[in-house]
Amino acid sequence: MTNAQSRPPVSPGEHAPDFTLPAVDGKAPVSLADYRGRSPVFLALLIGLWCPFCRRQIAQIGANEAKLKPLGVESLAIVATPPENAQLYFKFRPSPVRLASDPHLTTHRAYGIPKPELTPEFMKAMETTRINPFQELPGSLPVMEAAMATAKRDGYVETATDRADQERQFPQLKGQFLIDRGGIVRWANIECATEGTAGVGKFPAAEEILAAARAMAGR
Repeated sequence: MTNAQSRPPVSPGEHAPDFTLPAVDGKAPVSLADYRGRSPVFLALLIGLWCPFCRRQIAQIGANEAKLKPLGVESLAIVATPPENAQLYFKFRPSPVRLASDPHLTTHRAYGIPKPELTPEFMKAMETTRINPFQELPGSLPVMEAAMATAKRDGYVETATDRADQERQFPQLKGQFLIDRGGIVRWANIECATEGTAGVGKFPAAEEILAAARAMAGR
C-alpha cells in the first residue's frame, strides 16, 4: 500500500507521542500524561463511528479491559468523530472503556498510522479482496460489501456527521499500542501491516494482547 502519512508508524522502543483530547463523557480532557508514572495503557486509535469494524472493535476493547486490569493495564480508545456525535452513540451503547474524541485524526498522524492513497490499485484490491474480520458473516465478502453487511446486521443508521467523517477520513487505517508507565511503546499492531487489504477490520486476538501485556509487566 502507498502511504500518504508523513512518518512511519511508532514502533516498540519509541516514546509514545503525547496528546490531549476532549473526553467523550464531557469530563476533564484525556491526556497520555494521565497514565505516565501511574499505569501502562492499551491505546486504540480508531476512525469514525461510521466504520462498522470500529464499532465492533470498541466492543472487543471493552471485553478485553476486564482481562487487562488485573495486569495493571488501563484501556483508552480514541474515536475520530466530534464529542457530541460520540456522546449520542454511547448514550445508547455504553462502553466501560475510557474514550477520547479526535475527529481530525491528529493522533493517527502523530503515531504514523497509514492512510493509503486512493490509487486504482488500492481500489481494485478493495473490490476483490474478501474478508470476514469478526467471523460473523455467512462467508467472506469484498471489503466494502463486508462493511455494508456488518452495518446491516447492526441496524446502524448513519448520521450527517458520520457521512462527513467518512468523506474526510476514508481510507484511514487503525492501530493499537501497549505503552508502559514510562511512556514507551512496548507492542504495536497496525491494520493491514502484514496482510495488506486482507487485514482490513481485523483486531488483534485477546491472547496476543494479553501476552504482550504480561511481557511488558515482566520487564
